[in-house]
Amino acid sequence: MYCWKICKHNVRLERREADCECPLYFTARIEEAFLKNKKRKADEHLTDNKFGKISRLSIRTGSRDGKTIVEDLSFTAPYKVMTPFPKEDGGISIMPLCASAGIMEGDVQEFTFQISEGSNLEFLSQSFDKVHKMKEGLARRSVTAEVKKNAVFCYYPQPVIPYAQSAFESDMKIHLEDESSRFFLMEIISCGRKASGERFRYRKYASKVSVWRRGSLIYRDNTRYEPEKMDMEGIGMYEGYTHMANIFLTGGSEELQQNIWEILEQEPECDGGVTKLVQNDLAVRIFGQRAQKLQEVAEKMKAAFL
Repeated sequence: MYCWKICKHNVRLERREADCECPLYFTARIEEAFLKNKKRKADEHLTDNKFGKISRLSIRTGSRDGKTIVEDLSFTAPYKVMTPFPKEDGGISIMPLCASAGIMEGDVQEFTFQISEGSNLEFLSQSFDKVHKMKEGLARRSVTAEVKKNAVFCYYPQPVIPYAQSAFESDMKIHLEDESSRFFLMEIISCGRKASGERFRYRKYASKVSVWRRGSLIYRDNTRYEPEKMDMEGIGMYEGYTHMANIFLTGGSEELQQNIWEILEQEPECDGGVTKLVQNDLAVRIFGQRAQKLQEVAEKMKAAFL
């Protein structure tokens, strides 16, 4: 009793055969269906994120026969996740692949990690995080992790390069179950595209890191740079350097602290310091002229930590 036709707007229309003889009815239905379809598509894409895209990545690890396994994994575009790389200590390294050219205006990235008891996860990134130029607004990233007893989590991404006029905010929340839960963090922020004359030309870079143990806050770093309002080359800031590394390590013994000092003293290209926190955790800040050098230094510290 029904006939189906496709209009020029690729909208499938339904009408009774009895109405087929009326061209005016048919035209009216075309316009009505087209407008409804247009509104439906607009509603589907209507979010608070006006310009960019919300991307999510979630990983839950487990332990089996002394080796770390992935119990649950989910992700949305532009991310995909490579097969985990096994490590000699029974842990795994995971590297997501990103099809995007970088971080764009309005992008929101949400990373969630659950490191189960006895498991060991190292999270890497594919390439430098390039934060592209933005007309208005900013991009955001949130990282949340729960690290259970006797578990190890190393968050070890590539450096961030903020382009001119870009704005980026990162918020990291780490929850450690007890003293046996171990965490290593390394973040590197550059001055921008130095070779292109974009030295501290970004609008804003903000990174907030909060770490709890047994529900109590043990570490908080709130880095916020706005070059138009700050002397980024002055005392207390970059002081002529182009790259800064922020490193945090749990359970820093006297031996580990001494090892880190020795690593810093052996690197004439870098300048940095170590702070021992109330619960013997360590916070390290390093400045240098090359991201690769800071990565080499951080790699040595991670080896000493593990």
